[in-house]
Amino acid sequence: MKTENNPLGEYFNFAVASSLVLFGFDGEELSILLTKKTHEPFLGAYILPGKYIRPTEGNDAAIHQLLIEKIGVDPNSIYLEQLKAFSKVFRNPMGRVINVAYYALVKLTPEVKAHSEKFGGVWIPYNKIPDLAFDHNDIIVYAKERLKRRVKRRPVGFNLLPKEFTISQLQLIYEKALNRELDKRNFRKKIFNSNLIIESGNYTDPNLYRKISKLYMFDEEKYEKMTLKGYDFLF
Repeated sequence: MKTENNPLGEYFNFAVASSLVLFGFDGEELSILLTKKTHEPFLGAYILPGKYIRPTEGNDAAIHQLLIEKIGVDPNSIYLEQLKAFSKVFRNPMGRVINVAYYALVKLTPEVKAHSEKFGGVWIPYNKIPDLAFDHNDIIVYAKERLKRRVKRRPVGFNLLPKEFTISQLQLIYEKALNRELDKRNFRKKIFNSNLIIESGNYTDPNLYRKISKLYMFDEEKYEKMTLKGYDFLF
């Protein structure tokens, strides 16, 4: 509240929060992590995982803590990027809340899935996101557009893959991110010409897959260089 001794008081009457759009790939499906509201407003509604920021806490630190405690991943071992601040005046019925949103890419291993579900997380397919509380659908739309731009310029899609993967799995990630089907021949030509991937020498398990396929790995040195300088993946 503004007073004679504190003329700027009215500018400090709001809250800051952070939400996370977490993309996960389990080898077959690209999904986004949601959770449910456990109190009003919007009790029982789906929302993005996130938290309110304490006065002594930074947004980056808060998201790192969320990833470690609620999802079970090391924030320094995944692709994590800040999106932007969502600050519409009436986005939260409880009062003014500025939400600094992030997005991240994780390999959706059984361990990560189990840990996140233990804390109320639900993995929803990329293109089947329901209506969410607040403006969280808008945040997801923004994150999808950011991911779409990133996969065209940087090889960030590899952050979703296991150490060894098939070309079909890699193509599936790009198709989901770009929201369109890609020509199989052109995709393979583009990926192989990038020199980003190398054969691992292994094949898919015939007990798990009807078709036996080669497994690939990405070249870490080339990956690091291309992540820094960018690259045009124009499919």
